[in-house]
Amino acid sequence: MVPFSVIVLAASFILIAVRQIGGLRLKIWQVILIGALAVLLTGQISMQSAISSVDWTVIAFLICIFIVGEAFTESGYVQYISYRIFRSAKSVDSLVLLVILSMGLASMLLLNDTLAVIGTPIVMLFATREKINPKLMLLSLAFAVTIGSVASPIGNPQNFLIASSGIVKNPFPTFFSYLIIPTIINLFAAYLILRVFYRKEFHNEPLIHAKVEIKDKRLAWLCKISFLLLVLSIMLDIALISFNVPLQFNLSYVAVIASLPIIIFSEKRYELIRKIDWHTIIFFMALFVLVGSVWDSGFIQGIVSSMNLQIGSVPTILVVSIVGSQFISNVPMVLLYLKLLAGSSVSAAAAVALAAGSTIAGNLFILGAASNVIIVQKAEKSHGQTLSFMDFVSVGVVLTLLNIFIYWVFLSL
Repeated sequence: MVPFSVIVLAASFILIAVRQIGGLRLKIWQVILIGALAVLLTGQISMQSAISSVDWTVIAFLICIFIVGEAFTESGYVQYISYRIFRSAKSVDSLVLLVILSMGLASMLLLNDTLAVIGTPIVMLFATREKINPKLMLLSLAFAVTIGSVASPIGNPQNFLIASSGIVKNPFPTFFSYLIIPTIINLFAAYLILRVFYRKEFHNEPLIHAKVEIKDKRLAWLCKISFLLLVLSIMLDIALISFNVPLQFNLSYVAVIASLPIIIFSEKRYELIRKIDWHTIIFFMALFVLVGSVWDSGFIQGIVSSMNLQIGSVPTILVVSIVGSQFISNVPMVLLYLKLLAGSSVSAAAAVALAAGSTIAGNLFILGAASNVIIVQKAEKSHGQTLSFMDFVSVGVVLTLLNIFIYWVFLSL
């Protein structure tokens, strides 16, 4: 018999796919919150277990990195940087390529969910001003932040979970050495796939770039310091591990340290904290509770045991993480898989395969990645635009197959 918690989880994701009951249109975070409340109120998970199932390190990491992202936007610094980067784009062709490369590479440091928040208004501005199909711009952003985040242990929440689990002893060098080259190849692959599917949108009319100035120079200055601290914290983490220094430096400290200049010195600190994407924070907390309830039911463990899978092999990890992420999203899938791997010996290649598979799964369906959810929600709320299930999957299937083939080749070398 299928446990009630599993039924709730399945119903939640079906409801997200449909996203409308009569005239009532539910947000994605609302659906997951309802699901979490359902398993909590029906006793599928106790209040104590629900609280302990939430990874508070991840939540703190997200809140701090969102504060940094909000400061970049509020100061106008991100718009200024965007202008400096994209002013060289003379056509839709070069603009899409620049969006994919710049957002992809930036997501390695600023978390793909943060880039989803920052990037959505940027690409929608281009779509409106240059009369470019908004679906093309939203897909460019979604694919870019998903693929780019694969190569970094702080590129996305699931990579952060893997890096902080203890499986990977030296997260930054390990992720980069295995994943940076195939990730860059996959960013170009995303551009080529979009070039094929949206070929009619790639016209030769010249683009006009309006000059952008920084709105709040003091806050922008603090953003520069935050970014510098972010980079220095990453370098410190690498150095401590490389030289076997017996000092604990949790990866969440990277985000906390980066946010300190803004929290301490900005007069807009309370406004920035209020403006961060709290709905996404609620989404993650509710998701942790819902997945914790499913794990407690023993349903997942039973399926894995009956299939006799070699859960530590690279091919198995890639397939299971991609397929599993479509049903329960990549963060809960990684949470469950890490529980399965607990206590077993796992190679570095297997660990980064879990990161690559679970992350790139976000290119298949909208629900495969939280960053997709953020982009869709922000586009709907602030710009009246959206991506439908078919808009995404029609391109995503082809791209995901190509992406995973490239990662499989490199991880098998």
